[in-house]
Amino acid sequence: MDLGSRLEKNEQFLQKLGTKAVDRHLDLNNCRLTTADVREMVALLPFVPDLEELDVSWNDFVGGTLHLITQQMHHVSKLKILRLGSCRLTTDDVRALGEALKAIPELEELNLSWNNKVGGNLPLILQEFQEGSKIQTLELVDCALTSEDGAFVGQLLPVLQNLEVLDLSINRNIGRSLHSIAQGLKSTSNLKVLKLHSCGLSQKSVKLLDAAFGHLNELRKLDLSCNKELGGGFEDSAAQLATLEHLEVLDLHQCSLTAGDVVSLTQVIPLLSSLQELDLSANKKMGSSSENLLSRLRFLPALKTLLINNCALQSETFRALAEASIHLPALEIFNLSWNKCVGGNLNLLLETLKLSTSLQVLRLSSCSLVTEDVALLASVIQTGHLAKLRKLDLSYNDSVCDTGWAIFCQNMWLLKELTELDISLRPSAFRDCGQWFRHLLCAVTKLPEITEIQMKRWILLASQEEELECFGQDHRSSIRFDRGGFQ
Repeated sequence: MDLGSRLEKNEQFLQKLGTKAVDRHLDLNNCRLTTADVREMVALLPFVPDLEELDVSWNDFVGGTLHLITQQMHHVSKLKILRLGSCRLTTDDVRALGEALKAIPELEELNLSWNNKVGGNLPLILQEFQEGSKIQTLELVDCALTSEDGAFVGQLLPVLQNLEVLDLSINRNIGRSLHSIAQGLKSTSNLKVLKLHSCGLSQKSVKLLDAAFGHLNELRKLDLSCNKELGGGFEDSAAQLATLEHLEVLDLHQCSLTAGDVVSLTQVIPLLSSLQELDLSANKKMGSSSENLLSRLRFLPALKTLLINNCALQSETFRALAEASIHLPALEIFNLSWNKCVGGNLNLLLETLKLSTSLQVLRLSSCSLVTEDVALLASVIQTGHLAKLRKLDLSYNDSVCDTGWAIFCQNMWLLKELTELDISLRPSAFRDCGQWFRHLLCAVTKLPEITEIQMKRWILLASQEEELECFGQDHRSSIRFDRGGFQ
């Protein structure tokens, strides 16, 4: 009867938190657990000896009470996944976790991201990892790791022979110990994902990593983004990058790439034949020096995502990109936002827009588009192209006149899979809606998937406000019109 009573209480506890009875998975992510809830959860653990996954991420009250959980770890010795992201772990929690890891030898994934007390204490946690550890995923995003922690990671990596995912992002002191980390990476031949986003990497870091790339034959994803001191590092140190024949994602956005970097990457990137996602955005020095690189993107037929927004493209580089994009049949996401040269030249992309049968996301925000550009886009839609488009961003193109928006709105009803549309004005601009607003409402009634229309800073007349109110009453209320802005 005691057992039956306990099981009933456990069931009530899970129902209270909106989750179901657990066998192998207990997901309490972002459940606003209280200290009392943590105690109830701990009481549940002895009754789930086959538990393989425990996720209590984004619950602030776990911090300071983790010892209650770790003391019961021996009851769930088959645990493979442990996620404790953003739990406000204390130093005592960190120490308790380190002691508990020996009780779960089958652990394959450990996520401690967004816990700043991990920084400076990482050895206390991971000291139990020994030769033969089964850990495959180690995520330590924004943990305030010190350079000493980074050096410890470098020494630990040779022990983690099964490691497939390593995420050290947003730990800005890691760059100081990259030599140790890069040395350790040479022993992680099974690594598939390496994320060093915003880690304080420098020009020298590229050379250190390049020496490790030759040992990472299985790497699928490489993220070096938001390391602004990286610029210039690829000029003489990118050769081994070309050996990553299985690489599918390369993220170099906001890395201050120089003209020399671009020349070097021009020799390397076209050789990455498995590449599916390339992010070069927010590298403004590329604008006048990337013509050859962009023209050679045609050798990446598997490319699905191309992000080159805010790169200060010039007419020549945009033309080279447009000509290459014709040869990217798998393209699904294309972001050209914040490149002013697109305005008045969208016709260069005409063939691409016609041939891109897989395109789902097209972003042309702040591209200085003119009425003729929007009319061209409408004509492409009218002829049955862009049928797979789900998200379209035409915001911050204030030069388009009412006639252009009318032509576009009269044809957008053909985008049957469209879910999001953004035609917002710049923060400093306010304009009255023209008669095209009625065409917009009419088109929306024929779009079964649409959920959000952003038209910030467009001012509706009183009669248009009434039309919108009637529309909301007569049609699906799930469509959100975002008309926010600051006068």
